[in-house]
Amino acid sequence: MRVLAIDTALGACSACVLDTGLLGLLASASLPMARGHAEALMPLIADLMRHAELAFTDIDRIVVTTGPGSFTGLRVGIAAARGIALAADKPAVGVSTLSAYAAPHLADDDTSPVIAAIDARHDHVYLQVFGPAGRIVIAPRLAPLGEAVRTASETPSRIVGSAAQAVADHLPKAAPTPLRIDARDAPDIVWVARMGAVLPEGQSPPKPQYLRAPDAQPQNAAQLPRRS
Repeated sequence: MRVLAIDTALGACSACVLDTGLLGLLASASLPMARGHAEALMPLIADLMRHAELAFTDIDRIVVTTGPGSFTGLRVGIAAARGIALAADKPAVGVSTLSAYAAPHLADDDTSPVIAAIDARHDHVYLQVFGPAGRIVIAPRLAPLGEAVRTASETPSRIVGSAAQAVADHLPKAAPTPLRIDARDAPDIVWVARMGAVLPEGQSPPKPQYLRAPDAQPQNAAQLPRRS
């Protein structure tokens, strides 16, 4: 299966083309950025497709991260994935950013917990906790930073995600030492592709997983009255 994976949810604009058969990774690129994903994404994808010497119709599936993450970034990536899927008549699937952070660590060792935490600002994180064999202990949620710290204090764990270092820095001295801290700004795009490739057909459509209301809200006082 040939998969085009896209991630613009967090601190990078990333894409890759993965052949799950013998050819393996055909092309991959990741540009660190806090904003500007909309301008960077399509030229990045075009370069990758030229490097892989493939047309969009040669792709079997498009995979995109669906959040949680930046509201604008999520819309950019999901819109691109849906548009390419529609134009090429190919299926598109979504992958959680929290799961994508945890996936390589669970693949390496699924016997110890993984705490995935993404910076949600204002002393909050997007949190998900995976137990042995990838069992979900805490479902994706918006939580105070202190809750993630308390969770990490209970047992030796791997802490991953853009807020991983913040969680580790707030651990009390008596807490167990984390088994690993992976505080990269965005998940590994190759793992996004791998996760999307194994999803059952028709499952996990690319819909945004915001987990919180937007910071910018319409001002009711500024609304114009309707004419009767």
